[in-house]
Amino acid sequence: MSKKNIFLAILLVLAFAGFGLAGAQQATPAGYHLLNKIVIGGSGGWDYLALDAQSRLLYVSHGNAFEVVNVDTGAKLDPIANLKGVHGVAFAPDRGRGYISNGQGNSVTVFDLKTRQVIEEISISPAQNPDAILYDAFSGRVFTFNGRTANATAIDASTDKVVGMVDIGGKPEFAQTDGKGIIFVNNEDKSEIVVFDSKTLEVKKRWSIAPGEGPSGLAIDLKNKRLFSVCNKVMVVSDFENGKVVTTVPIGSGPDAVRFDPGTGLVFSSNGEGTLTVVRQESADKYSVLETVKTAPRARTMELDLKTHNVFVVTAEFGPAPAPTKEQPKPRPTPVPGSFQVLVFGK
Repeated sequence: MSKKNIFLAILLVLAFAGFGLAGAQQATPAGYHLLNKIVIGGSGGWDYLALDAQSRLLYVSHGNAFEVVNVDTGAKLDPIANLKGVHGVAFAPDRGRGYISNGQGNSVTVFDLKTRQVIEEISISPAQNPDAILYDAFSGRVFTFNGRTANATAIDASTDKVVGMVDIGGKPEFAQTDGKGIIFVNNEDKSEIVVFDSKTLEVKKRWSIAPGEGPSGLAIDLKNKRLFSVCNKVMVVSDFENGKVVTTVPIGSGPDAVRFDPGTGLVFSSNGEGTLTVVRQESADKYSVLETVKTAPRARTMELDLKTHNVFVVTAEFGPAPAPTKEQPKPRPTPVPGSFQVLVFGK
C-alpha cells in the first residue's frame, strides 16, 4: 500500500471512530431519564413515598402497607403491613421512630426506624382522615393533616400523645416546616397557604396563591425563603416571609408532589399525566422549565434523594376501565395485579 493510501486509511478509521463516539454520546440522554425500574408487585392503590436519608430506605404507601426498598441496592425489605388505608410517613431520627398516617383508621402508627417493628397506634379521633404527615424537630411534634375534618392534629413525639389541634379552615394537603417553629400547609379548598406556630398551634397568617387553584404538593427553599405549591398545570412560588406570590411556572396536569433540591437548584413536579417537570431556579424570584421528562400515567407522587439527586415516582400498569354505573359514572381503570413499581430517574 502506498503512503498516500495508508494516510487515507488512517483518516477513514479516525472518522469512523469519531462518528461512533458521537453516536454513543447521543445515545446517552443529557437530562433526567429512566435509570431503573423496581417492581414491587401486589395490589392496591398508593399515595406518598418518603426516603429515610440515614438508612437509605424508601417507604412507599401501598394499600394497607408501607413497602420498603433500599435505594442503593434496589432490594425489597419486608413491608410494614396490616395498616388501615395508609397515606404518608414522617421520620423522627432524633427519636428513632417513624409515624404513619392511617386515613381509614383515623390513627397514626408508630414504628421503630431500625427494626421497622410497630410500637403502637395513636388514635386522633375526633379528627378524621389523616393524610399528609410531618415531623417538626423544633417542637418535637408530629402533625397529621386531616382531610375530612379540615384540621391538623399535634402529637408530642416524646409521649406519643395528642396535645392539640389546628383549624386549617379547609382541606389541608402537604406541609413544610422552617425548622424554627413555623409550619406551612396548603389549603386545597381555599387555594391558600396557612401558617401556624408549632408550639402554640396559633394560626399566624394566610395568603392566597392565585392564580393557582387546589394546591397539593408543597416544597420549601429555606435559604431563599420560598415555598413551591403545585396546582393543575401551574407551580406557584411564594415568599414565605412576606406572604406573597412572587411568580408562577407552567407544569404538567394532575400534579401531587413537588421537591426542591438545594444542591442543584432544581424543582421537580410529578404530574399525573405521566410527566416530570424539571424547573431551574435562576434566582429567588426567577424560574424556567429546564425539561419535561416522560414518566408513566398516574405517576403523580414522588420523592427526591438529596445525595444522588435521583427522583422516584410510583405507578402501575392499568387495564381497561370497568363499565360505568349509577354509583360510578366515570370509573377509573384498575391497576393490573403485580405491576406496582418504583421508577427511578436521574442523570
